Amino acid sequence: MLRKLNQFERRQRRVRGDLKEAAGGRPRLSVHRTSRHIYAQVIDDAKGHTVAAASTLEKEMKGKLKTGADKAAAEAIGKLLAERAVGAGVSDVVFDRGRYKYHGRIKALADGAREGGLRF
Repeated sequence: MLRKLNQFERRQRRVRGDLKEAAGGRPRLSVHRTSRHIYAQVIDDAKGHTVAAASTLEKEMKGKLKTGADKAAAEAIGKLLAERAVGAGVSDVVFDRGRYKYHGRIKALADGAREGGLRF
């Protein structure tokens, strides 16, 4: 039996569908956030593996951040992820915000990734 999709699931399917059309072979920068942490990874869908990842749960980030649930933490994670992705040879990505609106922590992470050297 089909179930009705909620607002978040509809948005997520719409965003990912549009990304697949526009990606042009580029890896995607996928973001997930919770009320306490934020996670990001660069995924190469053609090969099916993760190129680089970063989150506020990592030991090196826990010491630097006041909390994992604010804009400063999101920006720091964006910069760290960009550094790792550029080190792995990825500079152009498509931004997959998933089911989240582009504001607040999601926007801060994107800005941090741009400052770190990723282009999208």
